[in-house]
Amino acid sequence: MTVLYTAEATATGAGRDGRTRSSDGVLDLDLAVPKEMGGPGGASTNPEQLFAAGYAACFHGALQVVARRAKADINDSSVTAEVGIGRNDAGGFGLSVALVVDLPGLPREQAQELVAAADQVCPYSNAIRGNVEIELRVA
Repeated sequence: MTVLYTAEATATGAGRDGRTRSSDGVLDLDLAVPKEMGGPGGASTNPEQLFAAGYAACFHGALQVVARRAKADINDSSVTAEVGIGRNDAGGFGLSVALVVDLPGLPREQAQELVAAADQVCPYSNAIRGNVEIELRVA
């Protein structure tokens, strides 16, 4: 693979209760463990939210690529990523992902075909396929 771009971010402090900052300073966020995992939650983000935001944006971009190829109008589309975290069978933690894709105005069958094609194009999907359970849902 020829790398076209490399993102760089550094985490400091107490890990999930620390801070993360991109090398260019555009992203500079406090992190906090969610209340559901015993933390304070609040106004700070967490790694799962950051992953969900990145995956939703990436998948939406892949969806736009395959829609253009298919000459499908998806102007009012959206992708919501739901990223879950929980204990796995090996004693560690694992993730689950549900991608909820809204393609108003398209027939359901065409929408499902576009979502399946986007799943093959999206770098996030390709990176985690076979390691993270991914559910694709057309809204």
